[in-house]
Amino acid sequence: MKTNIAVIIASFGRRDYVCELNRRLARQTRPPDHICISVTTPGDAPAREDAGASEVVISPAGLCAQRNTGLDRVAGGADIIVFFDDDFVPAEDYLERLEAFFLENPDVAGATGLVLRDGVTGPGLTYEDADRAITAHAPVPSSNWSRKGRTSLYGCNMAYRRNAIEGLRFDENLPLYGWLEDVDFSSQARRWGPVVETDAVAGVHLGVKGGRLSGVRFGYSQIVNPVYLHRKGTIAFKQAADNVGGNLLANHVRALAPEPHIDRWGRVKGNWMAIRDVLAGKIDPKAILSL
Repeated sequence: MKTNIAVIIASFGRRDYVCELNRRLARQTRPPDHICISVTTPGDAPAREDAGASEVVISPAGLCAQRNTGLDRVAGGADIIVFFDDDFVPAEDYLERLEAFFLENPDVAGATGLVLRDGVTGPGLTYEDADRAITAHAPVPSSNWSRKGRTSLYGCNMAYRRNAIEGLRFDENLPLYGWLEDVDFSSQARRWGPVVETDAVAGVHLGVKGGRLSGVRFGYSQIVNPVYLHRKGTIAFKQAADNVGGNLLANHVRALAPEPHIDRWGRVKGNWMAIRDVLAGKIDPKAILSL
């Protein structure tokens, strides 16, 4: 049974990565039926001759707004909707195996794949790094595919059954990079069925640093966004507290010897600006727009 698979790519300021992902999607053993590239300016999209059959849409800025613009374009005809970060490198059989996984697990609302390497935890990875990791990975036979229940999916590669997200949208009150937008969205999808992590599909997240938030803005979001989502009811108190506490500890400890690719002192400053606002009763993720 063939399903209709749509891929949404939201991107800002990283045209080269969008073009490369678009080329790699064309080489999938099971090509997507629809690719929607959601950007804020035509300059961020592949040129007409490079776009192929992909659809380019112009959206208001912000990860959530851009993903919503993509959803508006594909939701009517897709059975499975896949969200890839522009710096995610899927194995060539990703979509073929994803389709099979959803067919074999009809109760699953959403799934995220195995991330073989994640450049977010370091200075970032190259395409050569990604290709080596994917080549070295032995795909798991379908008879041994795992499915581990999750409270949320990882936004760099997550896929949903359309029926599970009918009417859902990403929260545009989480602006710009939309910190924890994946947690919020998948928490709502769980009302339809489980969201899971599976080794049926795999890829590499390059963790490109360009196009992300400033240290101050990101530090602010690390505190305010979990509090906002807890008040909204999409994450539990413990999850919000662990998120806030973990980021506070990491930023303050590592600020003593900061990594060259992370503005730890900016994050610390943003953390304390957010704490001040939360204590004053101001819990507004959009406040980063004025920082």
